[in-house]
Formats: sequence, structure tokens, C-alpha cells
Amino acid sequence: MIGQSLINLKSGGRGRTSGITAALALAFFIMVGGPIIEKIPIDELVGVMFLVVIGTFEWSSLRTFGKVPFSEIVVILAVTLVTVFLHDLATAVFVGIILSALFFAWESSKHVFVRVEKETEEEKIYSLQGLLYFGSVRDFSEHFQARSDVPNIVIDFGEARVCDMSGLEAINALAQRYRDAGKNLRLRHLSADCRRMLERAGAMVDVEVLPDDPAYSVARLRLEAGE
Repeated sequence: MIGQSLINLKSGGRGRTSGITAALALAFFIMVGGPIIEKIPIDELVGVMFLVVIGTFEWSSLRTFGKVPFSEIVVILAVTLVTVFLHDLATAVFVGIILSALFFAWESSKHVFVRVEKETEEEKIYSLQGLLYFGSVRDFSEHFQARSDVPNIVIDFGEARVCDMSGLEAINALAQRYRDAGKNLRLRHLSADCRRMLERAGAMVDVEVLPDDPAYSVARLRLEAGE
């Protein structure tokens, strides 16, 4: 049915009439033309199927090799091979989804960035950017050295997000490292969903979260000042 739909589109069929005509023709061949179709040699049908494959294959996808990430090429090849050898498109789609999710998790784990926003002898403010979850917790932890750091540490999560319990456990472990070193760790600018995760975690996570920054309305202040 997928092949028939593609051939219909490539032949110029765009409206509802083309789809209805193709469906009625197929029904006629099955219900009425069965005895005639049975007399067609298998060799001829094989040739027809080869022409269908040639006509429906996306040859333009071959030009993407070398231009798209290697992970996407692997997904394309895996879906194609599963479809050809298992003759099951649903299984092939499922395999493609699983592979895409794994590649996404692998790539996301490499994109956790930590930079120092402010540093004094008593306090240092770190800015975290990226997704904190099971795939990136190791890289996150390696950015902090509790024993050589200043007494007070603030981690700004304004450009980051805690995605799962592994991220919460990584934060808790980092806080414990700073407590063992006799230092104080605080979190700032956590999103609302991150705060709810911390609340649900309860005693599992023991860190100090700074209150939300005040919400300033510049437009209202200008109106009150008569500007």
C-alpha cells in the first residue's frame, strides 16, 4: 500500500479522486480479476516488483551520506535492513526510534558546560548549561573540585535543567563533597519542575536552594516614574 501510494503521487495524483480511483482499481483486481492475475507468470510479477522498488526508493537519500551525522546514517541503514530481512515495517520503525533515542542520549551527555561567572576569595558562582540526567552526571561532577574551591559555592541553573533522579543524586553527591570539605553549596534559578522534583525527593536530596529572584517590571517602573 505504501508503494502504491508513492507511485500514485509520483504519477501526479494529488486530490481525493486519485486515491479513490487507486483503491477501486485495487479492489476490482482482487475481487474480479483474480483468475486472470493467477495466469501471470511469477517471473513477470518479480519484474513488476523490481520496477516498483526502483520507482519508490528515495534515491536522493544517498546524497545525504557524508552530509548528515553518522548516527542518522546508522539509523537509516538499520531501519532499511530490518525492513528488508524481517519484512516488518513496524519493527523497523521501533528499532529506529530506539536507536535515535540512544544516539540523542549519547550526544546530550557531551553538552554540559560549566563556567565561572564570579569569583572572590569567599564566594564563587558557577553557571551551568545543558541537560543534567543519567548520561551527563559524570561530566557534571568532574567540573567541580570541592577541596580546592572557595568556602561558598553557588551553582546557577538558569540555563540548565535537571531531568531525572540521577541528576538529583549527582547534585546531592556534589553537596556532600562540599560539606565534607567544610564548604557551603547553594543552587540558584532552578526551574519550577526542578523544584518540584527536589520537593518530591524529600530527604534523598539535601541541598540549599536560594529563593527566586524578585520579578522586576521595567515597563511598570517607567510608568510610575512618569517616563
